Formats: sequence, structure tokens, C-alpha cells
Amino acid sequence: VQLVESGGGLVQAGGSLRLSCVASGFTLNEYTIGWFRQAPGKEREGVSAIMRYANNIWYADSVKGRFTISSDVTKNTVYLQMNSLKPEDTAVCYCAAGFLSSADDIKDAPIRGQGTQVTVSS
Repeated sequence: VQLVESGGGLVQAGGSLRLSCVASGFTLNEYTIGWFRQAPGKEREGVSAIMRYANNIWYADSVKGRFTISSDVTKNTVYLQMNSLKPEDTAVCYCAAGFLSSADDIKDAPIRGQGTQVTVSS
């Protein structure tokens, strides 16, 4: 069971990045899957998640209207399109999955990737 993220990087404020997360060893849409992030000195923050069988999508208030989560079941991959990035979005972003009762518990999901750094300069 593994999640591998890619797509992080350095971008100027107002720019965009697209994160990808490939799942292996399990079928993506049978789990709640999504993203959380952790900035230096701060606690983990759930960003977005898709509930099992895509019956609900959740976004943190801090990213609503700017980020879009999507998945491709044929590729067992979940994406996070991040637009209008702000310096406060700077963090290590992690893909995560699990059997969760609520999408906003994604930050506590037991299956996690290694993380990808997102840095937004002002």
C-alpha cells in the first residue's frame, strides 16, 4: 500500500501548481482520499478530500474557490489543482487515504505519502 506524490515546487503568489498522487496496492475510490498540509511550526491542516465512491467532496475554508480536487480511477490517481496561490499556502503537502467517517479527518488518515514541498513567494 503506497501513495506517491509529485508536482510541488516554487511559484510566485497568484500562480498555480498541480499535485498528483498515484496509489498502489489498493483501489483508490474504495477509500476516502485527499490532501493535507503542514507548514513549519504549525499543525497538520486538512485541505481537501473525496469520500469513498466519490459521494462527497470537502474543501477547507482556506482553499475554497482556489483549489480543486479530482481523481482518475483508471490511473488510480488523485489530483489537486491549486490556483491563486498565496504565501500562506507554503507547506509540505501530503496525499492521504483511509476509511474515514468524515472527509475533514483527512489529516489523520493512516495511509500517507512522503510529501511534496509547495513554496509560494510574495
